[in-house]
Amino acid sequence: METVEEKRREILATIQDKTASHEQKVTYLARHAENFLTVIDEPEELDALMRCPQPERCICNLFEGDAPYRPRYICPDYPKFLKQGSEFLQLDAPKDLWEALNNLLILYHNVPSITNYPVYIGDLDTLLEPYVSQVDDETAKKALRLFFIQIDRTILDSFCHADIGPADTRAGRLIMEVEAELEDAVPNLTMRVSQDTPDEFLLAGVKCALRSAKPSFANDRMFRGELGDNYCIASCYNGLYKAGGSYTLCRLLLHGIAKRSSGIEDFKKNQLPYVMDVMARYMDARIRFLVEESGFFESNFLAREGLIQRENFTAMFGLVGLAECVNTLLEKDGREGRFGHSAEADALGVEIMEQIAAFNQAHQAPYCEATGGHFLLHAQVGIDSDKGSSPGTRIPVGEEPAELVDHLKNINLFHKYFPSGTGDIFPVDMTVHKNPQFVFDVIRGAFQLDIRYLSFYSSDSDVVRVTGYLVKRSEMEKLAAGQNVRQNTTGLGLGASTNCKALNRRVR
Repeated sequence: METVEEKRREILATIQDKTASHEQKVTYLARHAENFLTVIDEPEELDALMRCPQPERCICNLFEGDAPYRPRYICPDYPKFLKQGSEFLQLDAPKDLWEALNNLLILYHNVPSITNYPVYIGDLDTLLEPYVSQVDDETAKKALRLFFIQIDRTILDSFCHADIGPADTRAGRLIMEVEAELEDAVPNLTMRVSQDTPDEFLLAGVKCALRSAKPSFANDRMFRGELGDNYCIASCYNGLYKAGGSYTLCRLLLHGIAKRSSGIEDFKKNQLPYVMDVMARYMDARIRFLVEESGFFESNFLAREGLIQRENFTAMFGLVGLAECVNTLLEKDGREGRFGHSAEADALGVEIMEQIAAFNQAHQAPYCEATGGHFLLHAQVGIDSDKGSSPGTRIPVGEEPAELVDHLKNINLFHKYFPSGTGDIFPVDMTVHKNPQFVFDVIRGAFQLDIRYLSFYSSDSDVVRVTGYLVKRSEMEKLAAGQNVRQNTTGLGLGASTNCKALNRRVR
């Protein structure tokens, strides 16, 4: 546990940080203040698993703080907002495109999250289609361009996420045209793809992605089959309910759990069940405080005006480092094979996922009625300090199979476990600009399987997808040189590229 003096030194270091902007410092200082409190009824065993030195750590709360006063992820009902306006914000229902975009920008400023920025800004194509239909293409694109520039310059991390699809819309096409021109990191963007998504619309998405690293592509069949029609993709690639969200996201550090195990049997029978139980009880305690004591759902205007409903919230039981976990356990048992390259290693990975899924299904989580009283499993994208652990269930960077089909076979084993999100990223050679049909065919083929979410970017693009969020190479270069940058995620991207080789993926 940190002493008060150590915390004071951390606060001073934040104040003196010359690479942080004023707004970033305000966010960091607020987090320091929150962590001075001890209000959660934590399991006694938590400290030894979450606050120990990094190599032995088995649980991570992703910097949520020790006194939760807002849900980690909030996904407002934007259609209802545009229909009714907001008494709290003193906004009437918009009558045209300019008023609709203005109202949305005002609401975004008032939607909290763990980063203080909105993680879901709506299904922008269907949301804006009625207003776009009132104007010509040139006028619509000018309005959208200003809208997206405002978002990129004022929402200071790329966990901000918008959705389009699966239907073809004029607004969706114009959004992609503008995003391809701007090449900005914010917002993140997903195209939901179904069997009914027109080929021309999907191909337009591919061409946009090769320019701007977005949209990513979500298997609408899988998400809709698990979460129903009222789902959205938020933050990195998180499947959540509209008018709801996620109270919390904590994650199992599977590599750390493997390190404390004597072998596969000890891992399965003792270590993994023990750590999962502690993390689940910790998440329960966070949820209870947020719902029962923080007052958020009683006082926030989003709840009062029906833009969110507590009953639509759940929580995310996350994990990272399955590949390194499998490799370590096989090595301890003196067995051959590496994750992504042998049937035995992949089979062990599936066994571990089955055990985690069974635990989650048996655990009764408070205030998670939306998901049957259980958490949703989540393959977390990783953070910059995850040196030696790969995001979620991904094959480690530098060890990707030479053949794309072999890589996709491995992915197909694991994506089905994660209704609240998982994904894989493929940089493609710049010559693919001449043949976007290649990426199109990969998406169509993959989504006939149990592959949930795929991202692509061109090897020569300034905007790149690091783990689940977007950054600009040019901005990382500025930060590395000691200059201020606008977005918090630039620092995460720089750390991930340095510590986790996130930008060294095999180019397809």
